Amino acid sequence: MRASTARLMNSPVRLADLVFPQVSRLIHRTRLAFIHLDGLLAFGKRDRDGRIDGYITAYLPDECVLLFFRKGEAMNAASLHTGGRQVITITEALKRMRAEVERGELAYAAAPMEQLAWMYQSCAAPVEMKTVDASNPGTFFATFARDKTSGILELTSNAHVSYVRFDSGRYHSGYFCDKTDVTAIPKFLESQFLAGPDGQPPVLTAAVFPYVADLPQQAPNALINTYRELYWRIVDEIEKELPGEAKRRAQKVSAGVVDAHKAITILSAPRGNEIPDSVVQPEELASALTDWSLQLLEGVEVLMPGTAPKILREATREHRYVLQSAGYYGRLPWPVTW
Repeated sequence: MRASTARLMNSPVRLADLVFPQVSRLIHRTRLAFIHLDGLLAFGKRDRDGRIDGYITAYLPDECVLLFFRKGEAMNAASLHTGGRQVITITEALKRMRAEVERGELAYAAAPMEQLAWMYQSCAAPVEMKTVDASNPGTFFATFARDKTSGILELTSNAHVSYVRFDSGRYHSGYFCDKTDVTAIPKFLESQFLAGPDGQPPVLTAAVFPYVADLPQQAPNALINTYRELYWRIVDEIEKELPGEAKRRAQKVSAGVVDAHKAITILSAPRGNEIPDSVVQPEELASALTDWSLQLLEGVEVLMPGTAPKILREATREHRYVLQSAGYYGRLPWPVTW
């Protein structure tokens, strides 16, 4: 099988050659056709040895897909491709892998959670590309001290990716690809600029992006579906009180909060439609439903005082524990008794 020649945007680096730092390798690079993806995902949930922090790298014809795990549970996903980088849903990541089982390859590695957060952030946040002169590494790193840079440097040398954190221009910490324990960090960084055995200078790219401490969790489809159901149950209960008015009012309020809460576009999607392909965190779902509920029910209370608690009680009864844990009721002015 011939490796893909697709390259990362604005870079000579081939996506098929990318290698990231790792503590250990659980699955060496293997053709996707030989991997049972569902079994691999279940491994982290049912087997103690599978409850690790780590990531899957899927080498597909036109992109490199990353799937991040916390204690064996899939948390988020991202894609590096010829058009750039972006965060994608876990569902979409698995869909793309399954579509390329004949041409794709997969590797599975363990890594520290902070490193996973930086790998994710390099796709979620805007990155600033830096010019690198392979013949003058000292000058390159001196600019970080001079400019008092704070953030993460992603340094790629011959497709091997390392991450260096700077705090006000000073080195703070890092994760390095294929660095041995006995190699000092300055010596390792210097080696990334050295010519190869053939005398050719290394292919170097550098990008800087904001520091992040932890890997965010992507809301699973089951939770998204729960919040979508709650949205429409509230609409149904309002319809009982104001026949013919509920859907129009709900859509008007949704349009009014969409700038502050992008997640409302997922919750307000028509019943029976597939979940819109959008990355959202659990707290964003709760926040969107809370603000939407508040504004919608305030309008109902103007017309029919005292109905908001009744609507909330009937609409959310089956999922009240999910909403209580998210602090939903505490942010609304109407006490709900069960």
